[in-house]
Amino acid sequence: MTKTLLTGLMLVLTAAGVGIALSWAPDRPVDTLKTRWATAPSRFMDLQGMQVHFRDEGPRDDPNPIVLIHGTSASLHTWDGWTSALQSERRVIRMDLPGFGLTGPAPDGDYRVERYADFIVALMDQLGVRQAVLAGNSLGGGVAWRTGVQHPARVSRLVLVDASGYPLQSTSVPLGFRLAQITWLKPVMSRLLPRQMIEASVRNVYANPDKVTTELVDRYYELTLRSGNRESLTQRIRLRETDAKDRDLIKTVRQPTLILWGAQDRLITEASGQLFHQDIAGSQYVVLEGLGHVPQEEDPERSVGVVKQFLVSGR
Repeated sequence: MTKTLLTGLMLVLTAAGVGIALSWAPDRPVDTLKTRWATAPSRFMDLQGMQVHFRDEGPRDDPNPIVLIHGTSASLHTWDGWTSALQSERRVIRMDLPGFGLTGPAPDGDYRVERYADFIVALMDQLGVRQAVLAGNSLGGGVAWRTGVQHPARVSRLVLVDASGYPLQSTSVPLGFRLAQITWLKPVMSRLLPRQMIEASVRNVYANPDKVTTELVDRYYELTLRSGNRESLTQRIRLRETDAKDRDLIKTVRQPTLILWGAQDRLITEASGQLFHQDIAGSQYVVLEGLGHVPQEEDPERSVGVVKQFLVSGR
């Protein structure tokens, strides 16, 4: 081996070693994350074998609370803006779903949407909520309408925000989601997690990536590292095609429904929003120009304004 070739090989190995060192990210125990991400008014409840992270804010005498359900790889924090706007007049409940955030993995490893729907009702039972408005984004939207179908008496209204339910027609998929589908990468991804990959994934679902802050990336990154969440994400991603066979069920939704969509959503494109509007009788459909897959996070003021109008409307 020539000296030049040997030098080149050493540089490559050194660069690889530096890359691995910078990306080395083993699981973090949940207790190490609570200080930053479970500040007041966060609480934890013992439910279905998990310590579920949740927040319950606003007037307790509200007869019809609003339950907010986040999407894949997100957490209850995605609803901060909506909660601030609603909690003076409405009781607002939000949680980290099993497999995500500080709640972490489900003991039975079951991440089917129908299982999540039962989880939402169990959480409502524990909080003494007989009936609620359910609002969900992405996977959370799928959980919301599925709960309305499985437990119709428990759901008074639905707000579906860039919701899942139809086969994906994505024009762009976040890098983290793509890698989670590659089986042979699983042992590597359980120990390595480049922060840049998380940042790229978050920027991918925003229409305006300039709105993605350092703290926002920190949140997604650190909560992904919560013990068990990466394995849960892999299992959840594999179920997406199964979820996308539910059109006949969507047609059975009977609750007054607001369908809210970011016009620049490239993950679940606006074509799905049109299908929801077509299949849910009497639904309202609002497209938000200049917003992407998470409008409640990208522009909470504008998106929640539409929701407020819906909540006081007759339909």
